[in-house]
Amino acid sequence: MIDLTAIILACNEEKNIPQCINSIKNLAKRIVVIDSGSTDNTVNIAKELGAEVLYHKWENYSKQYIWGVENAHVTTRWIFRIDADEIVTKEAAEEIEKICEENEDTDVNGIVVRFKVSFMGKELKHGGIYPFKKLLIYKKDIGYMEERNMDEHIILKSGMSVELKNDSIHHDYKDLYAWIDKHNKYSSREVLDYIESQQKKTDVTKLNRTAKIKRFIKFNVYYKLPMGLRAHLYYLYRLYFKLGFLDGKEGKIFAFLQAYWYRFLVDAKIHEYRGRK
Repeated sequence: MIDLTAIILACNEEKNIPQCINSIKNLAKRIVVIDSGSTDNTVNIAKELGAEVLYHKWENYSKQYIWGVENAHVTTRWIFRIDADEIVTKEAAEEIEKICEENEDTDVNGIVVRFKVSFMGKELKHGGIYPFKKLLIYKKDIGYMEERNMDEHIILKSGMSVELKNDSIHHDYKDLYAWIDKHNKYSSREVLDYIESQQKKTDVTKLNRTAKIKRFIKFNVYYKLPMGLRAHLYYLYRLYFKLGFLDGKEGKIFAFLQAYWYRFLVDAKIHEYRGRK
């Protein structure tokens, strides 16, 4: 167990949170769940598994997380931002422990975690999905969450980050209805980010390399394409150019929903917003 506090944002995550907490309970000194009003058994499960639970009304992910860090009164050297549907493997946990212990006083201030992604019960190996990477572990006084409506990232004030060699698992045990509901909410937040990007220049200089490239492409390439066409090209890119079809029916469904449902829904809401002006 290392000098690390894990922060988990949760709402109605009873199907996911046991696996998440159990995967880090021997790694993190503290596990704090920030609940935004669960009506299922999430809170009881979290407490039974040894996590602390705080309540805060939901605004958006970044504000919820920032509130959580501040009100959990974190005193550990490291913080781990982890979602309820993420599971740290034994190999990744051992690697995290080693990196944290060896870099207490070095300029390695962040750790990028790699994930295998499961969709509809199948691990996706193609379509540009694997490996899914996020900077999730950082030194408390050096990293912070940027304030955004969507696509928020941890920013390091100084130093560098290293990437894990071992994979963890992103597996949502909820059904497709929950996925669609979640992404409908994501699309509204994505529109807010798009509107803000049109009003002011997006600063990507402080992001880690992977996040920097993705955000640059989103706002400087993808959104420059005609509405509608960009969702179509995105589908072709994921399914064919990135070989998503090799993941079978699940790969095709994922590419279709990501492009023709989620990305096109963002476009439709942007169009709706413009029509109101």
